[in-house]
Amino acid sequence: MKTRILLAVILLIIIAPTYAQKKKYQAPASKTEEGYKFTTVVDLKATPVKNQSRTGTCWCFATTSFAESELLRMGKGEFDLSEMYIIRETYIDRLKDNYLRQGKGNLGPGGLAHDWMKAFGKYGIVPDEAYTGLNYGSPTHNHSELQAFIEAVAAVPVERKYESPQYHAIVDAVLDAYLGKVPESFIYKGVTYTPKSFSESLGLNPDDYVEITSFTHFPFYTQGVLEVPDNWSMASFYNVPLDELIEIMNYSFNNGYTVNWDGDISEKWFSHAKGVAIIPENSGLDLPQTDRARLEKSASGVGLKEIEELSKPGNELKITQEIRQRGYEDFTTTDDHLMHLTGVVKDQNGTIYYKTKNSWGTDRNPFEGYLNMSESYVRAKTLFIMVHKNAIPPAIKTKLGIK
Repeated sequence: MKTRILLAVILLIIIAPTYAQKKKYQAPASKTEEGYKFTTVVDLKATPVKNQSRTGTCWCFATTSFAESELLRMGKGEFDLSEMYIIRETYIDRLKDNYLRQGKGNLGPGGLAHDWMKAFGKYGIVPDEAYTGLNYGSPTHNHSELQAFIEAVAAVPVERKYESPQYHAIVDAVLDAYLGKVPESFIYKGVTYTPKSFSESLGLNPDDYVEITSFTHFPFYTQGVLEVPDNWSMASFYNVPLDELIEIMNYSFNNGYTVNWDGDISEKWFSHAKGVAIIPENSGLDLPQTDRARLEKSASGVGLKEIEELSKPGNELKITQEIRQRGYEDFTTTDDHLMHLTGVVKDQNGTIYYKTKNSWGTDRNPFEGYLNMSESYVRAKTLFIMVHKNAIPPAIKTKLGIK
């Protein structure tokens, strides 16, 4: 018996360290996920997040936010500018364009950043307190009925081949009914302004801002038209190689300038709710369209909560100029949304992301309306950016012929 007891003790002495070592080795395999942890690299000044609500006017909200950050950068102070003033005046130009195109113009609510700058230069602007655009008994913006009336009214002069004075009066009445009458003058902080004199007091020059893209179907270092429906005014964009587009963005942030961003948010790895947008290594964006479609079909039942890549950082796809161009030409990269980029962060793996101010209010995600888009996502899904011309590296600026 004593011999058996002695043998058991010896076995325990031998086995115990091995078991302890095995337990210690297995501990890191815990299912507890670390999640995304971001640290700030650059964080530039921005005004509070707003809510475009039930309107397709992200272009105006993003560019207004961009302009407000420019005023902060210039030392002008914090302003809350009226998005709806710009939207109302843009409707006038859009209706004229539709008439001259014999009813084939784009009357939808969408637009691009240059539409804001053109309206600002032509019509001026007012503070939001002077023109909220909420003249229809709603606490939030909802343009569904307004849009229906715009489209109905626009058809009449096209059919009659004549823009009568009564037609213009009806257009004004529709816009007044929903958005309110434009003030001829208003008092702001004790000073009386008109929309034009107020815009002049801000010191923003629309000619200082340029839009830049990166595609291969027109030559680099030239200007070309982006063939997207919301480019209804047929504006031209400067074109640079993809690496230089990212270089411009990084130079801009490092020199105190924010970036206005237009791109595609239709990928399932874009999640405003989770506050991240990524392009995982296994995304399939580097595959031909048919292979990618099969991959997407096989994963079609996966919801955002089940997408592992959105729960913690991982490897991302290296985006080339070819991948980017393919996405544009097979229509998987589309002109969906404008947002305002206000800084740079990095995750615990050192991956760079761009801090993004959205216009969907502050209660649709836990991050006060912001999200972080990875560099891979931005490389793949950017349609164009708008920046101050002094936010472009001098060598690239010279190549583009910008003075």
